[in-house]
Amino acid sequence: SPPAGASPGSGAMNLFDRQLKRKQKNWAALQAEPAKCDYLREEVGGRIADRVFDITRTFPLALDVGSGRGYIAQHLTKETVKKLIQVDIAENALKNAVESEIPTVRVVADEEFLPFKENTFDLVVSSLRYQSRDLCVCVLQIHQVLKPDGVFIGAMFGGDTLYELRCSLQLAELEREGGFSPHVSPFTAVADLGHLLSRAGFNTLTVDTDEIQVNYPGLFEVMEDLQGKYILCMGESNCSWNRKPLLHRETMLAAAAIYQEMYGNSDGSVPATFQIYYMIGWKYHESQAKPAQRGSATVSFGDLAKIEGLLKKGKK
Repeated sequence: SPPAGASPGSGAMNLFDRQLKRKQKNWAALQAEPAKCDYLREEVGGRIADRVFDITRTFPLALDVGSGRGYIAQHLTKETVKKLIQVDIAENALKNAVESEIPTVRVVADEEFLPFKENTFDLVVSSLRYQSRDLCVCVLQIHQVLKPDGVFIGAMFGGDTLYELRCSLQLAELEREGGFSPHVSPFTAVADLGHLLSRAGFNTLTVDTDEIQVNYPGLFEVMEDLQGKYILCMGESNCSWNRKPLLHRETMLAAAAIYQEMYGNSDGSVPATFQIYYMIGWKYHESQAKPAQRGSATVSFGDLAKIEGLLKKGKK
């Protein structure tokens, strides 16, 4: 049998436990009062929809990868997207999906193995679904199913997400247990994201970042909210193979004190920061604008400096 963490049918090592991920997401989708759990994903879903609206075209067929309960779809309109396919690894999430005005088909599938033919979709969107996956594989899959001149618009947690919590836990574990283990799935650095998209074949890339900060009474409230809202209700709790099962009580108390001391607000609360990367990439088509050939410029930077000087004199 393949070793723990090996991808099925290959010798490649998978850093994440895919069966655990499916269980986490199915459990999360069944939790009561989902509206209390989903406001971060709904906010980011709305911001992705805004980026779709910025593109002045209609998309006959779109795909939402890791759609969950339809956080992006509820913000889109049938005038922009004519038909939508929602894909998620958790069938319970799709069963509880929010209704949309767009004709929608829901498919249960692993986002790393999209069950669609090449050159199928005009638009692919995805929100906060790449923390526990092989990002290279996912991006390649998305590029493959896009039509030429199709666009991918996605969002994922950035490298500074929950830095206050992660730093506090690591310092506490080092002090009390002589070492530390990851308790939140790893995050991608923004410098790597554009490189990954480019290597997958996307061009005309745009990558920008934003932060959402939430204040809590203390570390224990942060942990409780993450378990109930951001992490488990999004199915994004740590599922790396080297995860540590639990933290000792003494370590947690030490982490709470460190959190308050290092990051505490003047009113006694503590912040939790969620950094969001937004990415846009296009699949190549011959009709797309191409960069000019090297050495074809007709104006030098020296000439531009002279023009700027003339403009300043004209203003005087």
